Amino acid sequence: MLLYLLGILIIVVGLAVSIALHEVGHLVPAKLFGVKVTQYMVGFGKTLWSRRRGETEYGIKAIPLGGYVAMTGMYPPQKPGEKPRASTTGFLNTVMQEGSAVGQQERSAVVAEIERIGDPAAEPDDAGEAPRRGLAGMVDDARLASAETIADGEDHRTFYRLPMWKKIVVMLGGPVMNLVLAFVFFAIMLVGFGVPQYTTTLASVSECLIPATSDASECAPGDRAAPAAAAGLRPGDRIVSVDGAAVDDWDEFREIVSAAPGRTLAVVVERDGAELPVSLTPAANERLRLDDRGEIVTGDGGEPLTETVGMVGVLPASAIVQQPITAVPGFVGENVANVAGVVIGLPQRMVDIWNAAFGSEERDPNGPVGVVGVGRLAGEIVSMDEAPVAARAQTMFGLLGSLNVALFVFNLVPLMPLDGGHIAGALYEGAKRGWARIRRKPDPGPIDTAKMVPVTFAVVIVLGAMSLLLAYADIVKPLTLTG
Repeated sequence: MLLYLLGILIIVVGLAVSIALHEVGHLVPAKLFGVKVTQYMVGFGKTLWSRRRGETEYGIKAIPLGGYVAMTGMYPPQKPGEKPRASTTGFLNTVMQEGSAVGQQERSAVVAEIERIGDPAAEPDDAGEAPRRGLAGMVDDARLASAETIADGEDHRTFYRLPMWKKIVVMLGGPVMNLVLAFVFFAIMLVGFGVPQYTTTLASVSECLIPATSDASECAPGDRAAPAAAAGLRPGDRIVSVDGAAVDDWDEFREIVSAAPGRTLAVVVERDGAELPVSLTPAANERLRLDDRGEIVTGDGGEPLTETVGMVGVLPASAIVQQPITAVPGFVGENVANVAGVVIGLPQRMVDIWNAAFGSEERDPNGPVGVVGVGRLAGEIVSMDEAPVAARAQTMFGLLGSLNVALFVFNLVPLMPLDGGHIAGALYEGAKRGWARIRRKPDPGPIDTAKMVPVTFAVVIVLGAMSLLLAYADIVKPLTLTG
């Protein structure tokens, strides 16, 4: 139990560090560009510790599942001459790995709107006008709900006055920091520890070949001997070459055999330090046809399809093999593509999660996992007594790398309050100003991002609901290492 709790603690600390560095990715460029940063907070809820250094308050809050950097003037004034207000980067944690937290101004706007709707006796404003309700009221609240007003003479230090490229750098800094962390964690996993990999050494040699269409699981008297056994191959033999060409990895040998049913291959194996030539003739055998994702291909009637390939009846041994540093970018890129696919298909995947949580269906092991599920997996990994310590550490680094890839991808979704939403706003502003210059029109000025608060409100509700559903599914239908 203590090891299980240690695994959960490791992932919580790793998550908190990832969030903290994500916010550093926003903090550093904002300060370099002269934007006034009033707060840097890790977590949300009650403040456990804080300290002010210069004009910025640095602190840690009770729940380490979010964070924000408060920058003045993220929303431009509604009217010329008005003072802009402070706002935050509102780091929203990925629904697949964490939970959700909203920037303080967005939270205040949401709360104010709820209170306004529930108070029919709301007072008119100073001008005698009735308070605006609905979406317009939410936009007004977003402008008014501020951490602090801009001090006199500091309007030039507001976020909204930054040129487009500087806004993008500030908002992209957080996700990029997660991408850098993913590179670091995966580099430790691949280069420092290595990954399980098939070798060209034989782990077992079958006595016979059993077609994929057969229900048998063991060799029966009279079954023909497998080609490898007939050729005299033994467990422990290492494949050196085939037809004079060196064989460096198992996939290469498997492809050669698959493509040569009935053709005799001149194979050289290493046995007890000496090289031994053997003649190996792959037998034509049926196997299930698989697609690029490794799933069984079925016909129009749903029956599994087979194909004829060469087989010799051997299985490879596996070993932990350290990878070169050049393997890290490709590994990270593959993980980014996989997570992007999950995000794109998230609506359907959440339907599947619902069916699994409230029905009899099994969860997709490649589907989204919430913070509860990640914690459970981490606990299982650390408490696996039968696994070597190095193997458990390697898996934990891989889990932390995957977590940061998820943070990187999800935060680039072009919806407020995610970083991608702010980046999309900066790109739109740049395009609008550029078009005005081309047409020789007056500069339209910064776009009013406060108008996107209703969208933020809707996104927060949807992501909050998905987070709760994931947490529930992780409890009643958890994913485990044993399947």
